[in-house]
Amino acid sequence: MTTPDETVLDKLHEASAAEEFFDILGVAYDPKVVNVARLHILRRMAEYLASEDIEGIPATVAEARCKAVLERAYEDFVRSSPIDERVFKVHKEAIQPKAEPEAPANFVSLDSLK
Repeated sequence: MTTPDETVLDKLHEASAAEEFFDILGVAYDPKVVNVARLHILRRMAEYLASEDIEGIPATVAEARCKAVLERAYEDFVRSSPIDERVFKVHKEAIQPKAEPEAPANFVSLDSLK
């Protein structure tokens, strides 16, 4: 339930679906993009918001900043894929080279036997 003094941040905290974020902030979106990248978009939005100082500013300014950040995060995934953007740890680690396991100290390779 909405109260008259509820801020956009309060509304976003209550949102339970990515589409609600877009609706609350009035950002147009393609459902196909959101269906594929919903968690990635919201995670990227959170990363962008972390660099914004929106506490204690007028509600209209905070709402405008949140809207701009969501638009920016959404555009990242319109232009690219979740795998290319690598927002989550599992995707980031997927491109790191695997270290060669070290042989145990008592290991004798077949090449060393004559």
